[in-house]
Amino acid sequence: MKDRIYVCHTFYHVYIAVIKELNLKPEARGNATLVLSTMSNDFGSLKDRAKDSGLFEEVYMFDEIEDVKLPDVMAYHMDRGNIILNLMQRIKYTKKLGKAQEKNVPVDFKQYKDIYVFCDSDPIGYYLNYKHIYYHALEDGLDTIVYCDDARYANRGHFGLKAFMAKLGLIFIENGYSKYCIDMEVNDLGAIKYKNDAYIEVPRKKLIQNVSKDDSHLLLDIFMENPKQLLEQIKDAGSDKKKVMILSDPVCDLETRKRIMRDIINEYAKDCIAFIKPHPRDILDYDTDDFSDCIIIRGRFPMEMMNYFDELHMDRVVSIFTVVDAIEFADEKIMLGNDFMDKYEDPMIHRWNEQI
Repeated sequence: MKDRIYVCHTFYHVYIAVIKELNLKPEARGNATLVLSTMSNDFGSLKDRAKDSGLFEEVYMFDEIEDVKLPDVMAYHMDRGNIILNLMQRIKYTKKLGKAQEKNVPVDFKQYKDIYVFCDSDPIGYYLNYKHIYYHALEDGLDTIVYCDDARYANRGHFGLKAFMAKLGLIFIENGYSKYCIDMEVNDLGAIKYKNDAYIEVPRKKLIQNVSKDDSHLLLDIFMENPKQLLEQIKDAGSDKKKVMILSDPVCDLETRKRIMRDIINEYAKDCIAFIKPHPRDILDYDTDDFSDCIIIRGRFPMEMMNYFDELHMDRVVSIFTVVDAIEFADEKIMLGNDFMDKYEDPMIHRWNEQI
């Protein structure tokens, strides 16, 4: 029986998995397995760097298949106009989506004592439900459930009935409602409106504070392909003006996103040196004349890595939806949120919790 395995879908997920491993005693490290899902993220060379770090015994890629690419599964994902009919077809959908992952799953999960899954709303959650395998869930991002309670939002209407069926294993609901979810780690239990008995509070700030200086170098080796490049970009920008970093988010269509970023630059980085840190899933091309007045931060890595550079300092950091509470390298941190996004798209698209 093997010890631990982490299933990650984003760079941030891997960051937290690494942090959790670094919170163990040195003699307990090095025997965990890391699984990187390719469904929604390109990890580049992260697999090799994670393996070379010695922190993980094995690192695998997982070609997870989303439901929209499976016509026979999507046939059971439509509104029949009746709660009973909808739930009957959802039972079939749950089983089919889980079963469809089987051919691509790279490990035998039953061989692990502890399985940690970030974002179990993705097909891996359905697979574990299908195989009757117990696991631990982890909050997708920092305070994700505070800002978007996905489980309740996606199951609006007759939630109690649906949650009951999920506890029976007939259908699947993420974030601690599955029959096979042992518990779910959240950052701040007190800030979550709708509590779940499966939630356990594991403050991420405390985990991060436990990382030693030596271990922070290991983090940089895993996530940064060229750390010197980042420092050179900051240094070459000069110091005569205030520095503002804008964190992009993969919102709206590309043209609207371009307009959003320009508006943020004009409003929050006027007469400043503007840096753009593209989100790993943001495919907008920033190497154009539209952003020729900005410095683009190169490399695909979680923004938290910048906390580990003593030389890095920003006067202001601005994001749309990315939670900025964990940032330590800026004097001022602004998350624009729903009120800002109301100007660019239908509020119903992003005001999730208000619709529960």
